Amino acid sequence: MKIMIVRHAEPDYSIDALTPKGRVEAELLANRLSQVPDVLDYYISPLGRAIATAGYTLQKVGRKAEILPWLCEFRGACFDPDHGVVRNCWDYMPRLFHGHPELEDADRWLSYPFFKDSNVKTIWKETTDGVDALMAKYGYQRDGSIWRAEHNQQGVIVLFCHFGIAMAVMGYLTHMSPMVLWQNFCMVPSSVTTLISEERIPHEVSWRCIQLGDISHLTGAGESYSTAGLFPECYTGRDSTDPPAWGDRHHP
Repeated sequence: MKIMIVRHAEPDYSIDALTPKGRVEAELLANRLSQVPDVLDYYISPLGRAIATAGYTLQKVGRKAEILPWLCEFRGACFDPDHGVVRNCWDYMPRLFHGHPELEDADRWLSYPFFKDSNVKTIWKETTDGVDALMAKYGYQRDGSIWRAEHNQQGVIVLFCHFGIAMAVMGYLTHMSPMVLWQNFCMVPSSVTTLISEERIPHEVSWRCIQLGDISHLTGAGESYSTAGLFPECYTGRDSTDPPAWGDRHHP
């Protein structure tokens, strides 16, 4: 089976919707996803920017999507010593992340001291419970670091969601610390990340990522990608990844 995880197109966070560029991205994405064969089901975050993005694809293929409340952006937050405030646990400065090796360990990352009096563990459990329930619909059950399936199947499920939750889902499926994915990788708006099941031993399944943050639907149409979710390549003093905060800064 394949799992396609789609980040919403370029957002206007102030109104939880898409920017004009985001609407162009979503339409190009729909052209791509409408060509994917054997889609079993579509799932969607309850947030407006994800619903708007998915709408283009769903209209094109004449399908509906099930809203999964836990697919909304990962909401785990804790104290950030660099900024002196409580903020998303997946947005630390690199020096802080790399200074605590336990954050890179799939089995130890939740032991980080600043998570102790936060909601991070609660939101992580909400996420993993959600993934477990979703995968159970298709006959997959987690067993330690692997998954078991009596009848592993072909077909595709598509999840329209957000970067933070996407990396959390991927980390859980592949038995990786989500902190490694949050800190070192990026899915730019409307990008597609695909995981595929491997069954090398009967009924024993592992998940491998065969593409992360793919934007061929944009590059193939000559559309620049949005840097929403990325900080500047060179220091500018701006500590925001929100497009309206800095205007158009797109790349060819």
